[in-house]
Order: sequence, then C-alpha cells, then structure tokens
Amino acid sequence: MSNSPIDQAIRQAGRIVLGKERQIRLALVCLLARGHLLIEDLPGVGKTILAHVLARLLGLNFHRIQCTADMLPADIIGVSIYDRNSGGFQFHPGPIFAQVILVDEINRAMPKSQSALLEAMEEHQVTCEGETRPLPEPFFVIATQNPSHQIGTFPLPESQLDRFLMRIEMGYPDQAAERELLAGADRRDMMASLSPSMDPGELLELQQSVTEVHASEALIAYVQALAEHTRRSPDYDAGLSPRAALALLRAARAWALIDHRDLVLPEDIQAVLPAIAGHRLRPSSGMQTASSAEIAAALIAAVPLP
Repeated sequence: MSNSPIDQAIRQAGRIVLGKERQIRLALVCLLARGHLLIEDLPGVGKTILAHVLARLLGLNFHRIQCTADMLPADIIGVSIYDRNSGGFQFHPGPIFAQVILVDEINRAMPKSQSALLEAMEEHQVTCEGETRPLPEPFFVIATQNPSHQIGTFPLPESQLDRFLMRIEMGYPDQAAERELLAGADRRDMMASLSPSMDPGELLELQQSVTEVHASEALIAYVQALAEHTRRSPDYDAGLSPRAALALLRAARAWALIDHRDLVLPEDIQAVLPAIAGHRLRPSSGMQTASSAEIAAALIAAVPLP
C-alpha cells in the first residue's frame, strides 16, 4: 500500500465520504490540475462534507460562503469602511481571501453575486474600489449546486460554468456504504480527527509535477479529435472550446499522476471526460436529458482511439 501524500489523502477521505472513491479521486485531480470544482447534486448526499475533507487533508486555510438570494458582492470580496482614527478608508477583506473557498449552494445567489467570483477564479485576484488585490496561493473554489429544477435557484451562465475545470455528482451511496454510514459515528465529528496528508508547499510541488507528465503527439491528437467531433456533430448545439481541450489534457495528466505514472494514456482522457465535458457541451434536442456519463460515453464511442 502506497504511502504517498495523494494515496493517504484518498484513504483518509474514503473513511469519511463512504463509497465515493471515484468522486474523491476526481476532486483531487481537479485541485492538482489547478482547477475549480463544481459539485452538483441533491441536498444531503455529502457535497459539503467532501469540500471540508479536502481542505483539511490538503492543509489549507478554509472559508465557507453560504449563498442566499440577498447576498451582495461585498459579502464575498470585502468592503472599505471609514476609520475615524486614521481619517481614511480601511479595506476589510471578505471570505474570498482564503486558500480554499467553499461556495455552498452557489446557484441560490443572484447573478450579480455569482459574477463576483469570476475574476477570482480566472485571475486569482479581486478588484475592489479600483485596487487589485492578489489572492493566496494555492487558491481553489469548491462550489456546490442544487439541481436547477429546485425552488429558489438561479442557473449559472455558460461563462461561469466554464471557469470550473470539473463538475461532478455525488449520487446516492450504495447499500453497504449507507449501512456503514447509519451505524457509524457522525461524519462531522470524524473530520476533527483528520490530519493533513500534505502541506501547501507539497501541494504546489505536486501541481508542478502535473505539468511534467508526458503526453504523446498521438494522445494530443486524440484530445483534439474529441473536441473537433463536438464542434462538427449535429448532436451538439455548441462544441468544446480550446480552453475545454486544454482542461481535458491537464486533468488527464493529473489523473495519470495520482496513478503514479509519468505519461498519459487514452484511458486517462476517458476517465476525466465526463467531469470535463458534461457541463460544457450543449447537446441538441435528442440528448438534452442525457447525463454527463452518457454524453461522454457517446463521444468516446464516436471518436476512435489513436
């Protein structure tokens, strides 16, 4: 059994988030690839717990933003308040100034508040009252989202969805995992006993290692063929952008890294494809009800391996 920091993180997370090893691996892949993560599912299936566990295992400071319909951008970024002693305005940073931000129920916030996250997610900085302030490194946004058919939600626009490297779904636990959950200790109490599997410096080194994982010319051609098919096929109203293709390759490199390999295989592309493509593709009328896994399976079947 490997004792690498990544393997330790997967094992420790698996003791809290039961029966969800694939989701845990995908979440770690997203963070190692310097991406932001969107977790979409029904309330009560472990979205928030997973975010808390990741922050604790990676040894990062953590802030939570609970989204509501009356939340303002200043509640996220911060605000300047007049200080009588100094005779000037003093900036009070908001919760965005942390290494891991959990934006809980992001689609319950109004679009104006949602858009306050765009600059932070893309540029790792925020601009407030004409002054640009850098965010800490590493910096991750983990957002949870309820299904759009639920009452009181405001769907994220495509431009903001694209800022999330991955979107994953938790799903219901299987019977064995749910029985263990019901019979065991409270998950939040168990989180208190978690110890970090790595420190921020080690995490930054692993992120750099992802960029050094080799991708062959044939593998890059496969990524390009997948993206090109979505642009030409009548099954999609809009295909994958070049940024999405880059995200796919970066995530595949991270997937290879956590499998302790220094080169990318086609299977790595296929493993991360549902989480990369599911929220970016706009299927035509015949596939609008398809899940991310079904969309990815159809795409994999349509494009031959190199």
